[in-house]
Amino acid sequence: MFPVSKRLLAAAFIAGLGLTCSVASAGSLKATAHEPKAAAPGSAEWRSRQGLYYKRNWGVEIIGVKPVSSGFMLAFRYRVLDPAKAKVLNDRHSKAYLRDEATGTVLSVPAMENVGELRTGAAPEADRTYFMIFGNPGRLVKSGSRVTVVAGNLHVDGLIVE
Repeated sequence: MFPVSKRLLAAAFIAGLGLTCSVASAGSLKATAHEPKAAAPGSAEWRSRQGLYYKRNWGVEIIGVKPVSSGFMLAFRYRVLDPAKAKVLNDRHSKAYLRDEATGTVLSVPAMENVGELRTGAAPEADRTYFMIFGNPGRLVKSGSRVTVVAGNLHVDGLIVE
């Protein structure tokens, strides 16, 4: 065993503090570790503020938008709470599209030859999760982009692509 003096331990401790803290201009210590950032739209904070509107007026809980198929498609997911109010989302006659708020890029729901549109068309049922798939050719809309989803008269603004 090597004898370790208290002075050496104190020096190592102080050196370790230098790696995790920096001295602010006022002379106080300021942590440089990851500080929590303000929540972006589409996050839990967004859901708590905006989610209530969609629950009350449209009968849905917005889950979010996520890239699928290596980013060449985007999946918008929502949970139906009130089937009567949420009918417009599952109505294949109402046009649905996704718009990137920064670039204005508009993505539509692709229609496959044997399958039809890549969105749920069945009558909505309470407490079930449904989806809409939007084509994203060339991966124009990326993770972190702020988007708006439109289906008929429903506009879901400020969603962040996960």
